[in-house]
Amino acid sequence: MAHQYDRILIGGRLTAPSTDRVAQVVSPSTEEVIGHVPLASTADIDAAVAAARQAFDAGPWPRWSVQQRAAALRDLADRLDTRAAELAGLAMAETGCPRGFAEGYFAIAPSNYFRFYAELAEGYVFEEERVNGPTRTLVVREPVGVVVAIPAWNGPLPLTAQKIAAALMAGCTVIVKVPVQDPLACHVFAEAVAESAVPEGVISVFAADAVESEYVVAHPGVDKVSFTGSTAVGSRIAEACGRDIRRVTLELGGKSAAIVLDDADIDAVVPALVGCGAAFMQGEICTAQTRILLPRSRYAEFTDALARHMSSLPIGDPADPATVIGPMITEAHRARVEEYIALGRKEGATVACGGGRPAGLATGWYLEPTLFTDVTNDMRIAQEEIFGPVVVAIPHDGPDHAVELANDSPYGLSGTVWTQDEEAALRIARRVRTGTFSINSYTLDINAPFGGSKKSGIGRENGHEGLDDYLEPKAIALSGAPLTD
Repeated sequence: MAHQYDRILIGGRLTAPSTDRVAQVVSPSTEEVIGHVPLASTADIDAAVAAARQAFDAGPWPRWSVQQRAAALRDLADRLDTRAAELAGLAMAETGCPRGFAEGYFAIAPSNYFRFYAELAEGYVFEEERVNGPTRTLVVREPVGVVVAIPAWNGPLPLTAQKIAAALMAGCTVIVKVPVQDPLACHVFAEAVAESAVPEGVISVFAADAVESEYVVAHPGVDKVSFTGSTAVGSRIAEACGRDIRRVTLELGGKSAAIVLDDADIDAVVPALVGCGAAFMQGEICTAQTRILLPRSRYAEFTDALARHMSSLPIGDPADPATVIGPMITEAHRARVEEYIALGRKEGATVACGGGRPAGLATGWYLEPTLFTDVTNDMRIAQEEIFGPVVVAIPHDGPDHAVELANDSPYGLSGTVWTQDEEAALRIARRVRTGTFSINSYTLDINAPFGGSKKSGIGRENGHEGLDDYLEPKAIALSGAPLTD
């Protein structure tokens, strides 16, 4: 079924765009056109920024009580819940996300984010008085202003909610630039916003091409940009924001290491490693554990088990409940991943499983889960983010060497350690330079900060740290009697 949209959300109102340019949405599993959405022009962007600027500078939203903003976000969450099945279906159709992930994350995460930040903000300390001898200071935390949120194509609506739930509860107004590859679920969100209790001017949502995307990032009416995507694009956004000292949060790429110690239970660890690596949204996710660091004494044992398990993963239609590996998002992206597979062979690594296109799936941009062995950490396939179902296995000579290998990366987004020794695991967790780390699993907690070190980004999302990133602290020196109720 084709999904046709002819309006964009400007300041909370569904509005006809100023041009007739559209983005064609193609299903990665069927290669059929499944929808069209308008593309915003610079005039549309100017209108969105003007609406956000007016709503922030003179509108009610930043001046509402926290409880009023929380009620509006809960209303929006309720409206999204009524369309959860539709959102899951769109995730499968436009992103290629397997059903389990679509129903368990894509359809429910957006409303969860709005409810989480509504509750967190209601208990947050926005003002406090500090006393230092004779000096009294009121410290207030004020919203940063107009925020541009740019989610990645591997989870456009959940990532939108992750960003703007915190920004909205801080009192900011937001402009969401959604990806052209899979914008349909975000247009459902735009419809929900237009019907919700969020006042006009506060939220805008639109798709845009590269030129217009750069335009909104550098717009003088914008106070902050929050971006999730590649490190290359994030670097350009950082440069644009740096010229105007514009606040920026960047959640970028990763090449995360899973450290397996020599006491690990192979039967328990291998399925879990695959689950948070090649089988995690077919590897199209920044936190995927794509460098597996194995004890040299057990390297062959583990790589054989990994190859067997990865070869058994069901590949196919994302709507099939049995599917684990869906298609790559676009034909061009599959070609990019295939270039890395060819590069790995050229570098001297061995393809232990996969490496090609699955038999019987001539339609759709599918790839086999691929395991490289005989890999050294200096190879490009071990250093560069591939963003597909491709994993490299690297031997290590003990915990110290494993930590050294894990840290020998330009990225620092996530990581794991797998062992029956909890004390050893925690020691390793403290030494690996990443923004998130897990022991015997890969777990993300909405109540804990998420973000990266090194080239994996700047700033944090989730938890109270996510709210902090949309607030500016101001110190007001007081005189006279202490404040009273």
